[in-house]
Order: sequence, then structure tokens, then C-alpha cells
Amino acid sequence: MFGKKVIQQLKYNMKKESLHILHEDDDIIAINKQAGILTIPDRFRAELPNLRDILKEKYGEIFVVHRLDKETTGVILFAKNAEAHRHLSLQFEHNTVEKIYHTVVGGVFDKEVLDIDIPLAPDPRKKGLMKPNALGKESLTHVTVVERFKIATLLACSPKTGRQHQIRVHLSAIGYPLLIDADYGKQKEFKLSTIKRRYNLAKDTDEKPIMSSTTLHARQITFTHPSNDTEITIVAEYPKSFAALLQVLRKYSHYVEFSFEDFKDW
Repeated sequence: MFGKKVIQQLKYNMKKESLHILHEDDDIIAINKQAGILTIPDRFRAELPNLRDILKEKYGEIFVVHRLDKETTGVILFAKNAEAHRHLSLQFEHNTVEKIYHTVVGGVFDKEVLDIDIPLAPDPRKKGLMKPNALGKESLTHVTVVERFKIATLLACSPKTGRQHQIRVHLSAIGYPLLIDADYGKQKEFKLSTIKRRYNLAKDTDEKPIMSSTTLHARQITFTHPSNDTEITIVAEYPKSFAALLQVLRKYSHYVEFSFEDFKDW
């Protein structure tokens, strides 16, 4: 449990670091959300830092349009007035907003493009989590390979429906859980020693993980601006830990594609 002083320090740090503004005008504000911060107040611990309250302190009035999980990073939209909120909410409701997430999954993804069409429902055995269920709500995710490594794959995922934890559950269900996912995967963190041979630590030191948050980043969002009806696309750069993870995978887990065509002259 967090003490009062710890929570106050967390709030201070969040205010300093969390408002990486990607776009702002009279109607909307887009933030590149960092890992570890909530989108809205926690139901049971309202004092925990969250983007909505931080933005309300800055702007007075703010409207939540959509959410990202606590450990998910990347672009998130908020509306500054009720009319912009109504306009954007209708776009999300009618699935006309295009969202692209980048994620690193464990294993070498065996297809270039894949549509994952698996209904999802709340998991009755695990509060707050989801599971595949034939009687659940329709859920569709479009997946494209961006880059392969020996032990992992960088994917671009576009959810066509907006179910809770949709990308994480879908990828886990087909055998490619996120490389780091405490709920639906096998690892809570990733260390360099996992893939670097002859990795040596200095005496009396502990290895720090390269990344310890969910390997899911809201990379891009495209929508219609609520005031002028023009299409707008906002892109969020990777956080340092995500970029560092990709860097070490490229260096120590380089993927070499095999083809029988390479040996046709043997």
C-alpha cells in the first residue's frame, strides 16, 4: 500500500512527466501517456495519480473520450468541451476511429497478416480480466508483422472493436502473448541476460530490467476533428524502455529468414 507522502510524490512526478502533449487546440488535447499512470481515477483509491485529474487541474474542464490501461503507453485523446466530446464519442461508438498499436510478442509470428476474430467476455475466475468465450461479445483485431526477431515479433495491431484488453487477450489466445504481460503472458519484465550470451554483472549488483511494463504502445490514432471535419492523425513516439527493448532485440536476437529458394542450386 502507498503511504500519503509516497502518493504525493507520485502525483508530483506525474504532473512533471506525464503531460507529453502531442496535439492541442480549442477542442482536443492528445497526450503521449507514460506507463504506470491511470486514465481515470481508481474506483477504490481516488487519490492515485490519473490523467483526467491532472488535466482538470490544468484546464478546469476535461472530458474523457477513451481509455488506455495503466501500463499501456501512447496516444490518448481528451476533449476540452461537451460538443467535442459528443462528436468524438460517436466516432468511437461507430468504430470510425482508426487505432494502431505496436506490441512485442513472444515467439516468431508465422503469418504476415492475420485477422483475429474471437468473442470475448469477462473471466469469472479472474476479476477485471477477460477471456475468449463463444458466447461473448464480437471482437476483431487486424494484425500485421512489422519486424521479426529470433525470440519475438513486433506487430502492428488495429482493433476493429473496443473490448477491454482485446489485443492482449487475442494474441495470447492464438499462442503469441505479449513479451511482457503479468495478466495474460508469462513474464513481468525483460532483462538483457535473457538473450545476451556471457552476460556478466558487476559484483554485488542486481540486473535491472530493460522493460518492466506491458509491451503495448498506442502508436497512432486517426479521427475526424470535431470542429472542421478534417481527418487528423496523431503519432506517439515509443517510450525509452520500449525503444531500448527493440534495440537489444535487433542487436542480440537478429532474425534471419530461411527460404528453400536459397538452396535451389545445391
